[in-house]
Amino acid sequence: MYEGLRVAVVVRAHNEERLVGRVVAAMPDLVDNVVVVDDASTDDTARVAKAAGDSRTDVISLVENQGVGGATVVGHQQALALGADVCVVMDGDAQMDPAAMPALLDPIVRGEAQFTKANRFYAMGSFDGMPRHRVVGNVALSFLTKAASGYWNLFDPQNGYTAIHRRALERVPLQRLAKRYEFENDLLVHLNILRVPARDVPVPARYGDEVSGLLVRMAAPRILRQLTFGFWQRIWWKYVVQSFSAVALMLFGGLALVGIGVAFGFWVIADSWGAAAATPGTVVLCVAPLLSGFHMLLYAMMLDIQEGNR
Repeated sequence: MYEGLRVAVVVRAHNEERLVGRVVAAMPDLVDNVVVVDDASTDDTARVAKAAGDSRTDVISLVENQGVGGATVVGHQQALALGADVCVVMDGDAQMDPAAMPALLDPIVRGEAQFTKANRFYAMGSFDGMPRHRVVGNVALSFLTKAASGYWNLFDPQNGYTAIHRRALERVPLQRLAKRYEFENDLLVHLNILRVPARDVPVPARYGDEVSGLLVRMAAPRILRQLTFGFWQRIWWKYVVQSFSAVALMLFGGLALVGIGVAFGFWVIADSWGAAAATPGTVVLCVAPLLSGFHMLLYAMMLDIQEGNR
């Protein structure tokens, strides 16, 4: 129990027999329930989790591998069934510090947010030791997730160390969320559609000799597809269906004007190829829609940022 809230921790584990016992044993006293989801491991992950000897722990062994997202959903469902007020998600690789849990819970306790997420990259030295291509990748992925989810105030989207209040979790269509590594991005999109207040919490990462199961070449295309779909899904439901707002007007109007300007520009180039140069009036008819369209798109983004930062 933490400040009157019942806390359950969902531990996602796949082939983590070396470290999952350490994760379970390190759970602070504020945790009421620990739900370890063994995602069809081929080692002794489930046995080691049970052998940790914590009476608060339930171990769920999945017969078929469900992926990060699928395992998280199973854990959330069990946590809700146990009566949790707040569900915290951790991985079984011991990279997430249990001592940081109160920092994730405090904004929820104070009513400032219903969803909090750890951010590893909050200080100037956070990227030290990380290869340059990974730094660029993290920054690019964070920006794309900001645009797709509408949470412009959040960073480090693939960090799965999160906490969510029961009221928000019960509104999320859990069975419709992505099952693999794009789960974290998809969850943010759905939370923003539901207008769930979210906060970043600075939490340092702990790196040891564990091996990441993330295969970038396989996960990156799926994440990009999910972000593209999630962006249009969010725009449709949040700014068209729920309230046909200025964001939708500016976005669709801007896209239409940019499209007209580009199409007219190609026509001007083709028509004047090898002949006399295009007249100033023709150039203006091409450039004016482009400039107006870009201006409307920037204004739509500004309105979206204001909405997302509330």
